[in-house]
Amino acid sequence: MAAVSQKTVDSDEAGMRLDRWFKSHFPGLGFGALQKLLRTGQVRIDGKRAKADTRLEAGQAIRLPPQVTGTGDGPVTAGTIKNTGDADALRRMILYEDDKVFVFNKPAGLAVQGGSGVARHVDGMLDALRSKKGEKPRLVHRLDRDTSGVLVVARTRGAAQKLTAAFRKRDTEKIYWALVKGAPKKPEGKISTWLAKEQTPDGDRMRVVKHGEADADHAVSRYRVIETAGQRLSWMEFEPETGRTHQLRVHALHMGCPIIGDPKYFEDDPNWDFPGGIQKKLHLHARRLRIPHPDRGMINVTAPLPPHMVQSWNLLGLDEADGDRED
Repeated sequence: MAAVSQKTVDSDEAGMRLDRWFKSHFPGLGFGALQKLLRTGQVRIDGKRAKADTRLEAGQAIRLPPQVTGTGDGPVTAGTIKNTGDADALRRMILYEDDKVFVFNKPAGLAVQGGSGVARHVDGMLDALRSKKGEKPRLVHRLDRDTSGVLVVARTRGAAQKLTAAFRKRDTEKIYWALVKGAPKKPEGKISTWLAKEQTPDGDRMRVVKHGEADADHAVSRYRVIETAGQRLSWMEFEPETGRTHQLRVHALHMGCPIIGDPKYFEDDPNWDFPGGIQKKLHLHARRLRIPHPDRGMINVTAPLPPHMVQSWNLLGLDEADGDRED
């Protein structure tokens, strides 16, 4: 099911009624709406049905359908973050958390780390979520500033080491969704190229180069077409096997299918008109991540689409639920 996530009950929430827990975490969800979700089994505790007056225990996993994660003060965007405190903004992005890990749904436009002209970024905001011991959560991977979706952050030094190792060893499954121009020749396949960085007036840009060229790195991505919208646009799934800068954006361009709204890699074409009603923002979203938990089992998290991609999906008649593969 699209955008289903889960949240773990904290130790200081033990004994709290389920309805009061929802009021604390999702104030925009009314009691009547919660009751309906409970009756239909869409909200569950450790996989089992529950009632509004169920008393919670520390460590329990509460299943959250998309109707829940979409409530509160509206979708978090880079714009709304400017008007909120760092801790509040980050907590509104949480898809999953426990004592070792945060998983955020990073909005498009919010940088992960600082840089020239970057006033606010996730790494700086994480100071607001320091533990009682003063330990700051640590980044373990990155997303481009204009890419939205799943971002994992370690809450302890030990967790950071294990999560970083999992990314390095490629013990992860990363699924991205994109809306691209045109359609690839084959509905699914693999792209394998060498990429090198070049300096441009608009900042660093990656380009496809030959094997053996100085500073070139091997980049591999798998892809499949989920659905086409006429002959002009395609909804695609990408799964990067390597983690090079701008890898998916360059590979999409290399296929002749640049990602809609990409300011660096969408090349102007006088014979192609930008679809009306679709915003010129990067349509690339880190949809899903599966990664070994630092202590136990797997973390498997899905992030709902950002507002500008929801708008595009609605305009094109695409159903978000059609894109997720079954486990």
